[in-house]
Amino acid sequence: MTTLTPTPRRQMAPPSSGMSTIKPILKTKSVLGPKRRRDDDDDDGTDPELASPTKKRRKTVMFNEELNMVKDISSKTLEDAKREVKQALEGHARGDDEDYDNLKDVFAPSRRQPKSYQSDEDDDESNDYEHAPKPQDLIIYVVALTSHVTLLGRSCSGLIKAVLKCSWLDRDDSFARAYIQLLAALSSVQASFFTQILSMMVDRFTEPGGTPSTAVPGFPPVDSETKKTRLHLGLKYLLQLFPAGGHMMLNLISQKFPYTEDSKATHMEYIDHLLRLKDERPELERDIMELILSRLVKLDVEMTLDLDNGDDATTRAVMRQLEAEPSDAKGDDGEDAESETSSVISDDFDDADEQTKRVLLIKSKLETMDSIMDLLFGIYSPIFENPESERAVETFQDLLSDFSNVILPHLKSRHTQYLLFKFASKSPQLMEMFIGTLFNIAFESNRAPVVKQAAVAYLASFTARGARVESKQVQTVARTFLDYIEHYRATHKNCRGPDVRKYSQYYAYFQGLLYIFCFRWRELIDRDLLPLNVEWDDPASFIGQDLPWMDGLRTRLRDNIASKLNPLKCCSPVIVDEFARLSHHLRLMYIYPQIEKNKNVQLSQFFTGSYATGGALRDTGFEFDNEKWTHLEACFPFDPFQLPLAKKWLDLENNYVTWQPMAVLNRDDDGEDDESEADDDKQSVLEDTATDDETGC
Repeated sequence: MTTLTPTPRRQMAPPSSGMSTIKPILKTKSVLGPKRRRDDDDDDGTDPELASPTKKRRKTVMFNEELNMVKDISSKTLEDAKREVKQALEGHARGDDEDYDNLKDVFAPSRRQPKSYQSDEDDDESNDYEHAPKPQDLIIYVVALTSHVTLLGRSCSGLIKAVLKCSWLDRDDSFARAYIQLLAALSSVQASFFTQILSMMVDRFTEPGGTPSTAVPGFPPVDSETKKTRLHLGLKYLLQLFPAGGHMMLNLISQKFPYTEDSKATHMEYIDHLLRLKDERPELERDIMELILSRLVKLDVEMTLDLDNGDDATTRAVMRQLEAEPSDAKGDDGEDAESETSSVISDDFDDADEQTKRVLLIKSKLETMDSIMDLLFGIYSPIFENPESERAVETFQDLLSDFSNVILPHLKSRHTQYLLFKFASKSPQLMEMFIGTLFNIAFESNRAPVVKQAAVAYLASFTARGARVESKQVQTVARTFLDYIEHYRATHKNCRGPDVRKYSQYYAYFQGLLYIFCFRWRELIDRDLLPLNVEWDDPASFIGQDLPWMDGLRTRLRDNIASKLNPLKCCSPVIVDEFARLSHHLRLMYIYPQIEKNKNVQLSQFFTGSYATGGALRDTGFEFDNEKWTHLEACFPFDPFQLPLAKKWLDLENNYVTWQPMAVLNRDDDGEDDESEADDDKQSVLEDTATDDETGC
C-alpha cells in the first residue's frame, strides 16, 4: 500500500513565538527512552508487517497522492505525530489504553475534555488533555494515522468510530482531501471498516441543506453545496478504489431512505444526494431510479389510504391547506404554518389537536409526493423532447421495467403512474410500447392474478382517459376485451353462478370494457357509416339514432350479460348504472330488466361454504354476508391527477379525457337514476370535478 510521504527532513530553526506547534498527546515518558531510536528510524511511516505475505495484497491499493494537500508541515512535527500514533496503537495492542484513549479524543473529544483547548490548569482533568491539538492541527494526526492504518485491528473499533465522528466536511479543502485519503486507507484494512465509512457518508444525505453550518473553531463556516461536493468527492474516490462497494451502497441507501412521515425537506435532500451519486456512478443509475420510484409509490399508497380512511372533514381540511400553501411555497416559520392549519380546520373538528396532527401528516405526505413528482418530471422531460430518439426509447423501456416491478403491483397508487401516462402520450411508438406491455402482463400465465387484474385496469383506464389514444387503438383494446370475455363465457357455460372471487379476471375485463364505453363510445362506432344527420362533434346528435357499432359489440355484450356469469351483478354498480343509461339512449341495448332481476340475486349463495374451504378450522371470522364485498372494486389508475405542483407537466387539457356527462340524458330520464344511492359514488368514479371536496384519491 502506498502511504503518504512526509516532506524531506531539513534543518529547522526554532519556531517563532507566533507559530502554533503540535504538542504530543502521549505521556511524556512515552516519547523518551529506548523506543526513541527505533521510532526515529521509521522515516517513511512503514511498518515491518507490510513486508509479510499476509500484507502483500494491501500494497496493490494505489491512492491518489494529489488528494493530499498537506503542505508546510515540518518533518519533526509530522514525525512526532506519527510516532505518537504508532506508540498509542502498539500500547493498545499490549493492553495499555491511556495513549489510545487520548488519540480517540483527538478526533472526537469526549465529554471529559471540557478545557482541552482553553487552558493548561493543573487540575487532574485538564492535565490529561493539556497537550491536545488545536482544531487547525488535526490534519497532522489524520496524515499520521493514514501512515499506520496497518496497526489497526478489530479491537480498534472505538478509534474508528471516533475518526468517523470527525467534522471533516466543516473544515477546509486540504483537511477534506487528507481525510478522504485516511478513509481510503482504512477501507483497505478491513471490510467492516469500509462498511462503517460508507454508512457514515450515507448518513450525511439527510443533513438539511441551505442552513448555516456549525463552524469548527479556527475555520470559516462552510456552505451546504461545498459540503456536498466534498462528500461526493470522497464517495467517488472510494468507489473507484473499491468497485465492489457499489452493491454495499445500494443496500445502505435503501436502508437509510427517509420514512414516509419524514419532512419534504428531508426527502428532497436525500434524493438530491442519490441523483448526484447516480451521475458519478452511472452503473448504479437503474437501481437508484427504481429505489426512488418504489419509495414514491409507498408514499402514494399510504397517502391514498389515509384519505380513504379519513372522513370528509379531514379531506376538506387537507385540500384547503394545499390551496392556502402551494407546494412550492417556502415558509420560514413552521409554527406559523401549524397555527394557520389549526385555524383552517377549527370549523370541522371538535378535537382540533388530534385532527390537526392527522391533517398535517397527510398534507406533509401530499407535499412530499408532489415535490418528488415535480422533480422526476423535470428529470425525464428533456429526454423526451425528441420521443423518437434512441435515448428516449431506452429511457421509456427502463420506465416500463420499473412500472412492471414497482408501480403495477400497487393498485392503490394514484399519481406515480402518471410518469408513464405523460411520456407514453409523446408518440405512437411509445404508446404502443406501453399498451403492449400491459397486454403481455395481462395474459402472462405465470403472473399473479392480482397483477394481471391490475394490468387490465390500467389498460381500460389509459384507453379511456388518454386523449392521444387514437380510435383504431381504442377499438383494438375493446375488441381484445370482447374476445376474452366471449372465450371465457364459452368455456364456463356450466358454472353455478356469479362469483367475483372465482372469476375475478373475467369481471375485470368486462368492467374495463364498460368503463371504456362510458368515455370513448364514439370511438366504437364506424365513422364512415354514420347517418347524415349525426354530427361527430355534437354528442347530443347521436341520441336516439341507429348507430353502426363495431362488429360484435352488441351481440357479444348481450350474450355475456345473459350468461350464468351474470357480469352486471358483479361489476361496480356505479359503472353498470352509467353504462345502462348510455347504451339505452344510444340504442346499443336495453339492460334495465336484467338490472332489476339482479336485485333479487344474492351472490353469497353461489360462494363455497366455510366448512368446505377449511374456514371453520382457520377461524378467520370473516364471511361474505355483506353484498358490497361481492362486487368488483371500481379502481382505475388514471383517475384525475390532483397534485398542484406536478400537475403543470401533464398538459391535461390536451392529453386527458375528462368526464363530460350529456345534459340531455338527465332531462330525458325519469329521475330514478339521479335519485339513486349510487349517484354520489358515480361522480367520484366517472366525473372529473374541480370542486373543493374532490381529492382525486
